[in-house]
Amino acid sequence: MQVLLKRHVGDLHHYNHRKMKKPLLISILLFLAGLGTTIVLLTSGNNLNKTESQKPLVLSMTASVKIPESMFFAGEKITFDRYDKYERMDRELNSFTYFHSTTLLLLKRANRFFPIIEPILKQQGLPDDLKYLMVIESSLDPRAVSPAKAVGLWQFLQSTGKQYGLEVTSEVDERYHIEKSTVAACRYLKDVYGKHGSWSAAALSYNGGQTRITTALREQRTEEALDLWLVEETTRYYYRMLAIKQIFEQPQQYGFILKPADLYKPMEYKKVTVSHSIPDLVTFAQENEITYAQLKDFNSWLRSDKLSNASGKTYTILIPTKESLYYNKREHPKVHNPAWVVN
Repeated sequence: MQVLLKRHVGDLHHYNHRKMKKPLLISILLFLAGLGTTIVLLTSGNNLNKTESQKPLVLSMTASVKIPESMFFAGEKITFDRYDKYERMDRELNSFTYFHSTTLLLLKRANRFFPIIEPILKQQGLPDDLKYLMVIESSLDPRAVSPAKAVGLWQFLQSTGKQYGLEVTSEVDERYHIEKSTVAACRYLKDVYGKHGSWSAAALSYNGGQTRITTALREQRTEEALDLWLVEETTRYYYRMLAIKQIFEQPQQYGFILKPADLYKPMEYKKVTVSHSIPDLVTFAQENEITYAQLKDFNSWLRSDKLSNASGKTYTILIPTKESLYYNKREHPKVHNPAWVVN
């Protein structure tokens, strides 16, 4: 071993005299460092094989998240002792815990949208927990579009949106309207709850369709929606809501550390009521001292560059205040839920 070491030292001296290039020098030094480590291990009496077997194969460790014994969702208790309920909750809670970028973004967006959604749920007489259905549906993206062409925060299909009172045309699509689509979703969920008497059945119907869940309950001869054999997407749906609720209520326990400045700020608006046509929304935006992009961003239900409004219907257009458009380093965004942040 000493002979090898002397040989490499001699080689290094030889290359230095030849003004060897830096990359080659670094390679030789790294080799010597590794060789030195080997010498230390051998001369110290350590068992090299044992050392290698105990060394982690990765640079970080991942721990499985503990599953709660039970929890409440929309006032209904679910216990995770049965194998299927435990394993489904285990899958979704671990998924959201380690799907870091997505879950982090959900927490940030919630600070903007929950203050709008929660009062509507309360006014409509629905459990507050149903806001998590919206989180799972759209990832809190007001402009989300699914492969099936369901759109908005609540992911309404065109036919269902119209059925529950939303206007859907080439110029106006109220499925993208935050407040109106929330009211429509509340009406839908109340209808299903009135039929089946459980919010779990209502939530599964929201994903799988009323007819499908009603038929499955009858054909599989059960009154418990969570006992149904359904397609995987619908089966996972309810447990994904449970998992995201669990993380939202105690994010630090799952490794999500945010400060108030990290959250997305709630916006403040001037409301402009119009009962006439707007032939050019670009001009309308400029007249209200915002860009066309900002107009569309906060009024995604406007689907064209004009609003014909031949019927003279009254619409309310949101114009963000100048102060809302900017983050102020001296002033943190208002925190909707103190549990989300550390100070």
